[in-house]
Amino acid sequence: MDIFSKIAAGEIPSYKCAESEKFYAFLDINPVVKGHTLVIPRREVDYIFDMDDTEIAEFQVFAKQVAVAIRKAFPCKKVAQVVLGLEVPHAHIHLIPMNTEADVDFRREKLQLPAEEMQQTADKIYEAFKNA
Repeated sequence: MDIFSKIAAGEIPSYKCAESEKFYAFLDINPVVKGHTLVIPRREVDYIFDMDDTEIAEFQVFAKQVAVAIRKAFPCKKVAQVVLGLEVPHAHIHLIPMNTEADVDFRREKLQLPAEEMQQTADKIYEAFKNA
């Protein structure tokens, strides 16, 4: 079981932003901006394009719902969707609130937010997700 599967199963703590039977969303612990969220399938699959058409469509719809919640929780011009990452062998989408393209620069120094602020951020997104 990879680290993201353990997070989705509750074996490793996370800052939960949204969940369904098939998908899970949680805050990136090294965010480029406040509200930077990861969306994963609960099923272990390394490469997003290895998902079958139905699963990837459902994944995108779930990610859209999370993006809407992020935008409600943190007003921004758009929520960027980025698919990258070779460190964890589990498909994932980065959702990043953005007001400028610089907000999506993964080379810049990552934020180090206190646990309390991370929890408040996750709670705010989760509430917006539940009330959508």
